[in-house]
Amino acid sequence: EVQLQAFGGGLVQAGGSLRLSCAASGFSIDDYAIGWFRQAPGKEREAVSCIKSSDGSRYNSDSVKGRFIISSDNAKNTVYLQMDNLKPEDTAVYSCAAVPRCRVVDILYGMHYWGKGTQVTVSS
Repeated sequence: EVQLQAFGGGLVQAGGSLRLSCAASGFSIDDYAIGWFRQAPGKEREAVSCIKSSDGSRYNSDSVKGRFIISSDNAKNTVYLQMDNLKPEDTAVYSCAAVPRCRVVDILYGMHYWGKGTQVTVSS
């Protein structure tokens, strides 16, 4: 059974850190790019970050550059999103998806697999 599970969200004060995990099963993350996207109430879905370990390609949105770092552990079939210096505007549900490549259009509309998201709330 193919599954992607995002976890690690929570409530944190502005300036704090969280590490999200995206655990894949039923397929290998080597075969896909893994992208993170987020959606806040009343806002459009936003592509946040992406990594494709097979060719080293990555994507980070301008809004998170210098604060979020994406990495992968292929042995654990898991992708991580380290989020530092969090801001209240980072508050959203964060989800991960298996996509063909690390382009915004693929992260948002080209998902092959995706899972339930995890809530991140940043208080001011």
